Amino acid sequence: MLSYQHLYHAGNLADVHKHGVLAWVLDYLTLKDKPLSYIETHAGRGVYDLGADEAIKTGEAAAGIELAEGLFPADHPYRQRLEEARAAYGPAAYPGSPLIAALGLRESDSLHLAELHPQEFAHLKAEAKEWGATVYQRDGLDLALALTPPTPRRGLMLIDPSYEVKADYEVIPRQMAAISAKWNVGLLILWYPILRGGSHGPMLQALAEVFPEGLRHEVRFPPAREGHRMEGSGLFIVNPPYGLDQELAAMTARFVRLSKLAAKA
Repeated sequence: MLSYQHLYHAGNLADVHKHGVLAWVLDYLTLKDKPLSYIETHAGRGVYDLGADEAIKTGEAAAGIELAEGLFPADHPYRQRLEEARAAYGPAAYPGSPLIAALGLRESDSLHLAELHPQEFAHLKAEAKEWGATVYQRDGLDLALALTPPTPRRGLMLIDPSYEVKADYEVIPRQMAAISAKWNVGLLILWYPILRGGSHGPMLQALAEVFPEGLRHEVRFPPAREGHRMEGSGLFIVNPPYGLDQELAAMTARFVRLSKLAAKA
């Protein structure tokens, strides 16, 4: 079941949503002069070449970051991370969430990245040597439970599975509840795809029962190509930071404008 490789989808509209919010949150957290921990459960390879055949084949970056980048102000943390990644890896580079985190964190912060897929892990391990990260080839949710509460205790966890294992929808609410019970101050960000058929619905109901004060944000967009089932992107956030609601409103407005741009394209 370890077939998913994000290179085919890097820089798509779901990435724009997820990475735009992640970059903002990390920028906010690092304003305070206190160290933090970053944990990611499904890291992928960390940095992607949008000029690779796999990325070009799907056209998802062309319909994603290539259209959306200009909708972010030049001083937005996401735009800054994009520019830093290109400066380091070349003009066709796209930063996955591990690299966004690595570029946004400080030397006093800790960075923990899990990836189970052998090929993706090999890429991640090679790149992460430069980032000061600790990488693990093991199940990300099991690792997250083992690492919590982390040191430093202040911090953020990104839970970003591919959902190719359908049991993820049932397992994630229970795992997040267990993680939060051990790490009640942890800021947890769960990404989920909005697929035709609404398979995410029961998971969100379970999450709302466990985390009644959790913050949910969704954006919609046309499928990337004929037959593609994803028609939106969602985030469920536990312990959201101050001001995030305003950033999410701005993100919603960007996707409204993006829909208009896509209709003209």
